[in-house]
Amino acid sequence: MFAASLFTPRRAAPSHAAAYQANALEIQVAGADAHRLVGLLFEGFEQAAVEAQGALASGDTELKCRALTRAIRIVDEGLRANLDLSAGGSLARDLLELYGYVVQRLSLANARNEAELIAECQRLIRPLHEAWLSIGNTPHAQR
Repeated sequence: MFAASLFTPRRAAPSHAAAYQANALEIQVAGADAHRLVGLLFEGFEQAAVEAQGALASGDTELKCRALTRAIRIVDEGLRANLDLSAGGSLARDLLELYGYVVQRLSLANARNEAELIAECQRLIRPLHEAWLSIGNTPHAQR
């Protein structure tokens, strides 16, 4: 995905591959259970972060802003907004604080054009994604 963005004209019409990917994602979301939907949020965050880093490296400010905005929205409106603070106890409160921190750091990365801040957020989110995936493999989660 990153390499393709380097060779695509800046304002090119969506490619057939991009349309196919968007359609495939819609199909995944439509057929996904709640656990899979959260997994898709984590995947979307990682894709947006990688895209933002690539855009930063190539000097594409517009793409960087779009990708970081997408990453921020995934964390804030997807992961953070759907925490159940009453049922999740201290873990949910800790995640709420972590997600808030990630949103702040991504916003700062956007303003300062700092790839290291994006990488920091990826390092913070990646273990949560891995843990989420491992939960899906337990018999309790498959009920």
